[in-house]
Amino acid sequence: MSLTDYKNGVIPQIDYKYGQLCPMEVENYRKRPTMRCLDDVDDGHISLPSVLEGRWVPLWPLGHLRSVTKVKVISFLLGLTLTFLIMASYVLTLDKKGLMLTPSPFHLSTIVNPSSTISPNLSSAKDYVNIKLLVKCITSKLEFSPRKLPLLKDVVNSDSHLFSIMPRQFLPNIKSPCWYEEISGKTKVDPYRKNLYAVRSKSFRTVCDYLRNHFQEHLSHSVDDKQYRLRCLPYFYIIGQPKCGTTDLFHRLLLHPEVKFTTMKEPHWWTRKRFGIIHLKDGLLERFPVEDYLDLFDLAAYHIQQGILGNTSGDDSQRHLITGEASASTMWDNQAWSYLYDNRVDGEPPFLAQDFIHTVQPNAKIIVMLRDPVERLYSDYLYFNMANKSVEDFDQRVSESLQLFEACLAESSMRSCVYNTRLSNAMPVRLNLGLYIVFLLDWLNVFHRNQILVLQLEDYAANLRLTINKVFDFLNVGPLSEQTEAALTKRPMSNKRRAADRSLGPMLPSTRDLLRVFHQPFNHKLATVLDNKAFHWTET
Repeated sequence: MSLTDYKNGVIPQIDYKYGQLCPMEVENYRKRPTMRCLDDVDDGHISLPSVLEGRWVPLWPLGHLRSVTKVKVISFLLGLTLTFLIMASYVLTLDKKGLMLTPSPFHLSTIVNPSSTISPNLSSAKDYVNIKLLVKCITSKLEFSPRKLPLLKDVVNSDSHLFSIMPRQFLPNIKSPCWYEEISGKTKVDPYRKNLYAVRSKSFRTVCDYLRNHFQEHLSHSVDDKQYRLRCLPYFYIIGQPKCGTTDLFHRLLLHPEVKFTTMKEPHWWTRKRFGIIHLKDGLLERFPVEDYLDLFDLAAYHIQQGILGNTSGDDSQRHLITGEASASTMWDNQAWSYLYDNRVDGEPPFLAQDFIHTVQPNAKIIVMLRDPVERLYSDYLYFNMANKSVEDFDQRVSESLQLFEACLAESSMRSCVYNTRLSNAMPVRLNLGLYIVFLLDWLNVFHRNQILVLQLEDYAANLRLTINKVFDFLNVGPLSEQTEAALTKRPMSNKRRAADRSLGPMLPSTRDLLRVFHQPFNHKLATVLDNKAFHWTET
């Protein structure tokens, strides 16, 4: 069904003919407090907090102290000192798991379900008997039923304001999805004065100064003296995954004269900002309205409008400009729904980000960047953890996360465990982000295969020119000049590993082997769906 139909009130019920999903039944998840927040940076992560709790020891009255023996006084002082050291360790490490006393993996397993059978301690055992049992459990859950898509009317009703802003159709003869929005009320009022992105981003405030000064001259006028501004959405989205090269791809595509991105990378609007999420530790704050998101494309809209109005040179290249957006959370992050539903949604969220993007613009192009999930996890750990990093600590976190994931699979479907917010928050490393096939299949349930380009970071690094040209072909943009192509290929890589992190060296061989076995069935299914053996990552 087209956007024109639903705007005219015709909202049929869509029969996707998909199987039903197994319900999430881990009731104990609902009883646990939320333990992690979402950051405004590139998918920041805060580790699992310790289950230990520092307790203040009450001071004894002076009269009682006089009556106790010297041994008891010394014991009391030692206890008070130990309490102070534990609390100081918590504060100084800035890592909620970084207490001097670390809970065992057995304690972590009980977080998932105290009544379930505890899995073997992989941290100490790590023998292939236990690993094979884990893989067998995963493989048995891998052939899950396709997700049952929500009805279109339910998607629209869940965010009525969003769909009241969207047009019935986009302008013809323009590549980017743009339309004219009527300006009502006082046109002299600053249109960017309440933009929440400008409040939190100094760079966007600078852009707003320019947009504000030139706002009037970019308005269009109709015969009945009404005024309109050009609005645009992204022609394409770079949706993920974190630590897979999305930032580098973003900066290189910016060098193409036909590509116009948002004025800031990682707006995270579809997954976080529209729900009011900045940092979940602060709760749900003021929601970023869709108008604030559209403002991010106003600079691109100014260039596109020049092509619509024409110019003296007769150059209409601006009509072929394409808008883009890059947020590495778009592919996977749907955790906001668990907070909006007061944690009643414990497994799969009722709606995914792609449901809304597809409803608004069914012809959008999607770019996905992936890498060996084993290396992605280690890079993620090094980038987002600030203190007490070591290969041994990474090994311990991996083992604990595997046990938590296995305990979830014992009672719930694969998709429920991958999307489960409480499980994701409990795992010391973001293991679920490397289960690419689960997320990709849900995107392929909504968008056609030819609308999604899946790239490998390994190919991107080995043959940059070939991979970039593949992206240009996908986006239907023209070739680069020799000078621009040289600048693009010679540009230094973005987000290279920090020197301090490089000094830690690679992960332990035993950790790598453990993760290889775990990811193998997921990678096999991914390679089958994409018909590309390279996604097995056996030669990485």
